[in-house]
Amino acid sequence: MMAPAKAAFSMFRGIIVATIFTLFLWGVALEVRRLDPLLGFLPPQWLCPAGWFLAIAGGLLAAYCVVVFGIRGQGTPAPFDPPQIFVATGPYRYVRNPMYVGAICILLGAGLIVRSFSIILLATTFWALAHIFVVFYEEPSLELRFGESYAQYRRQVSRWIPHARQRR
Repeated sequence: MMAPAKAAFSMFRGIIVATIFTLFLWGVALEVRRLDPLLGFLPPQWLCPAGWFLAIAGGLLAAYCVVVFGIRGQGTPAPFDPPQIFVATGPYRYVRNPMYVGAICILLGAGLIVRSFSIILLATTFWALAHIFVVFYEEPSLELRFGESYAQYRRQVSRWIPHARQRR
């Protein structure tokens, strides 16, 4: 078990990194929203409640990931300050990339809430870029760091969407 001071420091780092990343995403979302008049399409108003659900669920999921990485992994979700211990608990039991899933849900939700098709396109672009980053950098790096335990985890847990018959 990690010392309380070390756990608190890991949590603090995680909160700082997550806050900076969230502010960056919001800034990008506000900028791309300027493209909405050019796109000529707005999501329907009746999707706004679904947007709130997605944004809140995504925010809670992302926050839970920060806590799990800080307490169990002794690090943050950031590639420059990764967990020191392999984490396959909490939301990581169901998908390998719940932090990205949370961010994507926040963006999709925001797009529906403010009726911005450009923010929805940003969310899908972010997902595509995250997928490329995960496949070509993150997964190979994690396999080098954690070896067979990560390779087995990859075989058992889906990258993005939980499987109904997933082994735990």
